[in-house]
Parts: sequence; structure tokens; C-alpha cells
Amino acid sequence: MAIIQKNNSGMKGAHTAKKPTGAMNGSRPQKAKAAPAPVRKNAGIKNRMTALKTQKHEPKKLSKLKFYSLGGLDEIGKNMYVYEYEDSILVVDSGLAFPDDEMPGIDLVIPDISYLLKNREKVVGIIITHGHEDHIGALPYVLKELNVPVYGTNLTIGLIKCKLSEHGSLNQYKLNTVKAGNKLGLGNFLVEVIHSNHSIADSVMFAIHTPVGTVIHTGDFKIDCTPIDGTMIDLAKLGELGKKGVLALVSDSTNAERQGYTMSERSVGAKFDEIFSSATDRRIIVATFASNIHRVQQVINSAVKYGRKVAVSGRSMENILDVASELGYMKIPKGTIIKLDEVKKFPPNRVVVCTTGSQGEPMAGLSRMAMNDHKTIEITSNDLVVISASPIPGNEKMISKVVDELFKKGAEVIYNALDDIHVSGHAKAEELKIIIGITKPKFFIPVHGEHRHLMLHKHLAELMGVPPENGFIMGVGQVFETDGETAKINGSVPSGKVLIDGLGVGDVGNIVLRDRKHLAQDGLIVIIVSMDSVTGEVVSDPDIISRGFVYMRESEDLISEIRERTLDAIEDCRYESSQKDWGALKVAIRSHLNTYLYQKTKRSPMLLPVIVEV
Repeated sequence: MAIIQKNNSGMKGAHTAKKPTGAMNGSRPQKAKAAPAPVRKNAGIKNRMTALKTQKHEPKKLSKLKFYSLGGLDEIGKNMYVYEYEDSILVVDSGLAFPDDEMPGIDLVIPDISYLLKNREKVVGIIITHGHEDHIGALPYVLKELNVPVYGTNLTIGLIKCKLSEHGSLNQYKLNTVKAGNKLGLGNFLVEVIHSNHSIADSVMFAIHTPVGTVIHTGDFKIDCTPIDGTMIDLAKLGELGKKGVLALVSDSTNAERQGYTMSERSVGAKFDEIFSSATDRRIIVATFASNIHRVQQVINSAVKYGRKVAVSGRSMENILDVASELGYMKIPKGTIIKLDEVKKFPPNRVVVCTTGSQGEPMAGLSRMAMNDHKTIEITSNDLVVISASPIPGNEKMISKVVDELFKKGAEVIYNALDDIHVSGHAKAEELKIIIGITKPKFFIPVHGEHRHLMLHKHLAELMGVPPENGFIMGVGQVFETDGETAKINGSVPSGKVLIDGLGVGDVGNIVLRDRKHLAQDGLIVIIVSMDSVTGEVVSDPDIISRGFVYMRESEDLISEIRERTLDAIEDCRYESSQKDWGALKVAIRSHLNTYLYQKTKRSPMLLPVIVEV
């Protein structure tokens, strides 16, 4: 096992691992007869902890460990969690979320890192649990502002490199590959990397050792006894840490409301074999998450077994397959993969198309096929479409629309509501209880979930013996603080959402979103008034332009009334003030027309008066 020690000057290299010393796992420093050891500001974690432990006089009171989330609480996505001790800040994950219906025009949502930027000299690195978008997707934006070392497993770093390359900014960042069993010395933290199981290969947990105790950060996980890569989650290491004493468990809550155990990924492979064996005269199209390389591998395995070629649709899936194959995470027999435009060269029963779009995303492969908008694949009645995914909350309507369109075209569709062709990558209730039971945490913090998930997970912890007062339901930005003996939520740090719209990062705020929703709901009316710059007289009748409110050719009477009421508003304003005040004039026009239009139509379009001086 290698331990990698880092200080403010960067990586020092690898050397033989030694058991970390000092006040860990909630233990208190004891009095000792030896002379006091000097505590240097930039000393390594071993020296700092040893110094605290060997004080001759009354031991120095330890600082408090702080933990807070900049995303990933009361929401699915945008995961970013932060540990802070004295002059060291450690960040876990840097993910994005996709916009909801209240964010028209927005492409992506990332965490607000203003607090990290204000304290950039303290940030010792970002450690990544796995390569899903909700855990790595914000890195291209975060690293532009906060260029600190990033640590992840081989596949995770490969996917991060691919993502950074798309943004044209790969070479300037410090990406470090780690593997399960490694230990990282990062500032005041010693991080152990622990193998885990999830719906993407190379997922890990972290045991974060601090001077006040050890925190286990699970990341996304499930307990899979028969994983595709053959390596089960390291429950032995978690049990070993539990015996030594775990200060806090920070755990994935996604499936806390689901009873029982999550099925093994291998069960999907058996279902694929069953589907492929029965569809002997049909073309098969499989939609799944691009990042689930184990799922795609099983599609390829079944295709090879039943003599089919595999074509891939979707840039993200193509990129991930390239990275996974290059790094040895996928085994694809030579000649199995064909280009998408070669599909028509083969009989339908000799082809499988593996595509993105399992969540009904409008621009993804499956949606384009369903809407007759795909440049290569046209859905026919001879197609069997398998949607191997379950809906992410909020995507149900989009998926239903795609499924309906596929049925209209005569295709047979197998989806999660009809058959078990998907298993989750997240632990269900019994697995969550197992992790709590073997780690025996003093404090418990559920993360990665909406509020009901967090509450139900806390209840599971109480069933496993965690006192109710030792479980903490937190919101984004709230600070959990502990000295190893007691803990509380104490204050908050700046947090929120940064909206990505095209090339704009953070330039769309609440006011812009409010205007967009207003325009989407009620439309826009532009009132253009030409006025004499000297006398202030109206030169001609106002021009009215309607967009998204009414069709002007069919609403001539309403448009005429708007003109008349605009002139009335101008006359009233001029009567009240002899001075030319264009600002007051615009306010008067809006006030007159708002009242009239709402009474007439029960709608309140956005009104934009324009004064043109002639």
C-alpha cells in the first residue's frame, strides 16, 4: 500500500505506508513526559498529530472539523461536499445538475464555489468518488476558477480528461490517478481510498482521517456480491475502520425509501440473453446510460453470443466506450463494433444499436429516432426497443412521450415498468443498514438525496443504534461542526446555484429567469411611440408589436384599443407634468395597459414601451 504525502509545494512522491498517529477516531490527546513537540504550520499530518498528542502540559484543545455541502442535499445532482480543518479545505466531488422546468433556456446548473474561491489558499485538493456527471460535470468550470489538484481512480480520471478536452483546457490541470488501498496526505487530512460498487466502474469510498476522528464518505454505492468486474465492495476495510472507531458516516441516501436489497448488475445480463434469444428476426435497439459501461458490456456480450454486430449512437456513449476500452475496462471482440452508417448493410436480426436517450432527453439518440429526426436510424415495426434505465425524478413525462412515439411507429418496447431490465446503482434500505452497522458511526449525516430520502435514511440510522440527536439533516451551505466529542450545526457558508447558459457562466440570475418565465407564460408587447424632441408632441400613432401574446391579424380591435390607451396614458402624464420625463411616461403607459389587458384577457404580458425622439 502506498501513501502519497502532499504539502503546499505539491506531491512529494510515494513511500511505505505507516499507520497514522495522533488524535484520531474521536480520541483525546494524552499527557506525556516528553518535551513538547513544536507544531509547524506547514508540517505534514503525521507531525502535526504527533505534536498534539505529546504535549507535556495540559493538552492543547483541538480545532473543530467542519463539514458542509455546496450541492447534493435536498436535490439529486450537483454533488459537492467540503471538509475543513484549520488551514486545510478538502473537496469531495464536483458535479452538475440539469435544469428543471423553472429554468427556461438554462443548459446546466453547477454549485456556487464563492466560499472556496475566497479561501483558495486553504484548498488542498478535490477527490472524486466516481465518474458520473453529477460528480464530475462541474470540474471544467470549477477548475478554471480554482486550479487545485484532482484525485480519482483510473477510469474516473480518464473521463475527466475527456471532459476537459472538450472544453479545450486539459493540459493546465493537475490530475492524479489513485487506486483502492492508496492513502493521500492532503493538508491536515489523511485520505484512504476504499473500493466500492456502483453503476460505473472504478467507484470508491473515502475514509478521511482528521485530528478529531475518522469520517467515512461513501459516495454513491451499493453492495453487489457478483459485480461485473469481479471485485466486491470492501466491507472488510469498512468493518476494520468501524472497530477502530468512526467519528461520522456521510452516506448516499438515494434509495433510502426502497426496501430490501438492490439486485446485482449480473441479473440484467441474464435478462438481455433472454431478450436476444427470443428476438431472432428483429433489430434490437438498447437505450441506457452512457456511463454504465458494465451495462453496455453486457449488451455486447449478448450480441456476440447471438451473432450480432453492435453500433453505438450518441457522442457521450462513443467517448466513454473509447476511454473504457483504451483503459481496459471493457472487453470487445475485434470486429464487433460497426459504424452507425453501416447498420443498413446487415440484416435486422444481425444488428444491435446501443444508444443514449434512456431519460427521454430531446437531443439524445433514442428521442431523435422516435421523432423521425435521426440521420441514420429509422424506427420500424420490426424493431425491439429496450429502455434499460429507470426514470430519474422529473424525467417521467419525457420518457413517456418517447415510449408513446415508439409504440405509434409499431415497435415493441420493453421498459422498466414491464420487465426487470434495469437495476439501480444505489443501495436500498437493508444495504444502508449494513454499512451503518459495520462502521458504527458516532455521528450520522445522510447526503445525496431529496429531503424525504435524507429523513428516511436518518430513521434507518436510528434503527441501527445511532441516537436521534447524533443524526444531522442538513441543507446546502449549513455547517456541521465537531470537536470529536460533541457536534452541532453551526452557521452557514455562501452557497447556491450557478446557471450555465451557452458560454455564459453565472450571468443568468433570478431576474433574468423571472423575465423568461414571464415571456413564456404571457408573451410580450412592444409599444413604439415617436415624439417630437422639442415639443413633446406625439408625431404618429403608436406602433404595436405582439410576440407570444396574441396574433395581431386576428386581434385588430384589441391592438387598436392598446393604441388608444397608450395615447390616453401619454396625455394624462403630460397633464400632470409639463416637463419631458420619458421614464415617467413609460411607467404611465405600462400602468394603463397592464390594468386594461388583464381585465380584457386575464393575462399580463411583458410590456416594453419605447420612446423615439424625432
